[in-house]
Amino acid sequence: MKIVVIGGSGLIGSKLVTKLAQAGHQVIAASPASGVNTLTGEGLSEALEGAAIVVDVANSPSFEDQAVMDFFVTSGTNLLAAERKAGVQHHIALSVVGTERLQGSGYFRAKLAQEKLIKESGIPYSILHSTQFFEFVGGIVQSGTVGETVHISPAPIQPIASDDVVSALAEVTLGSPINGTVEVAGPEKFQLSGLVQKYMGLKGDQRELVADEHAPYFGVELDERSLVPGENPRLGTIRYEEWIAQPGNLR
Repeated sequence: MKIVVIGGSGLIGSKLVTKLAQAGHQVIAASPASGVNTLTGEGLSEALEGAAIVVDVANSPSFEDQAVMDFFVTSGTNLLAAERKAGVQHHIALSVVGTERLQGSGYFRAKLAQEKLIKESGIPYSILHSTQFFEFVGGIVQSGTVGETVHISPAPIQPIASDDVVSALAEVTLGSPINGTVEVAGPEKFQLSGLVQKYMGLKGDQRELVADEHAPYFGVELDERSLVPGENPRLGTIRYEEWIAQPGNLR
């Protein structure tokens, strides 16, 4: 079975390509580097020829409000049109737990617009909502830096290892279209400020951390529900302590 992974050279995409190929499938890692550009349409028809399944894990290179909206709308429109022409039978997209609750952020508005395009495309689909990855805690520190202090919300979060995201994504990819959304989260819940404090301690970052309930998370304030899944999500198995103990993970 031919599967095309859009964003196949990124963190999630490259791991998914390997996992699906090991399961015996013909997998195409599609990205601008391989001559497939969803923004311009370059190489899309050729890449999708004969494909049964398309998995979209591409992300915007810019998080600026208009740029990220342009990326997801243009990319999604071009990709779905090419899929209809190619007769693709299942479209899978990776999105974010809390997307619909975080609409004060331009990024999450763009992700919701992407999901709307998928739902209205007429192509059988599955959307996987994931919580934040362990790998991006460093980015959260950077986004919360104010001078010599780091301001982070104490809101709850249930982060996940990217390997667990890939496992869930592979299951969804090889299953029947659900024409809906499923959630995946890590096995443990933290306060976001506590998770960041632990990360900073392990990195030897001695700046003061301020647990501030008004601290924005990529431009939007959080509440108790913002970053955690609903009832009965799929759960990963890798705990944060196990993940940070693996060489190369704590960067």
